[in-house]
Amino acid sequence: MSPRLFRTPAGTPGQPPERPVRITVDGEPVTGIAGRSIAGVLLAAGRTSWRTARSGAPRGVFCGIGVCFDCVLTVNGVPDVRACRRRAADGDVVRTQTRTAPDGGEDEA
Repeated sequence: MSPRLFRTPAGTPGQPPERPVRITVDGEPVTGIAGRSIAGVLLAAGRTSWRTARSGAPRGVFCGIGVCFDCVLTVNGVPDVRACRRRAADGDVVRTQTRTAPDGGEDEA
């Protein structure tokens, strides 16, 4: 068995067809494939970051398994959703987040 993943051609017998989903990210429409995480849809669309750290460094997916909280954003009005853990659903409204600490500075979480 190969450790690599191979893309199945569309229309392959026995494989369900890829179904597109459309989400809105900060007011912009983004199209992805059903079953992929929001982070996967954003990465496939060319967005590698969607918030910044206190230092100004761009943040996006870091661990990809829901441990680090670098990829949090607001989905359908619910804040602090980890983009790597949430599957994209057709019609999702996604907003990038800026976390502020009690002192007014940006929080690392």
